[in-house]
Amino acid sequence: MIIFNYASKKELKAAIGRPLNYIETSVFGPEYKADGLLTGANRPHITNKGREFFANVVMQNGLIKSVK
Repeated sequence: MIIFNYASKKELKAAIGRPLNYIETSVFGPEYKADGLLTGANRPHITNKGREFFANVVMQNGLIKSVK
């Protein structure tokens, strides 16, 4: 699961229209897609930011289109 490098889901939603700040975790190849759906979480023990949350992010042309 990709790690979103944001302190909260609210902060992630505020980044709509900008490139995604993330950390790759897979040893089997990149999880990031410039177009499509990404499912991930903030892991505070890794990012040292905020609290844990999970989100689905729709990407379009390398920019965040929506967050659910």
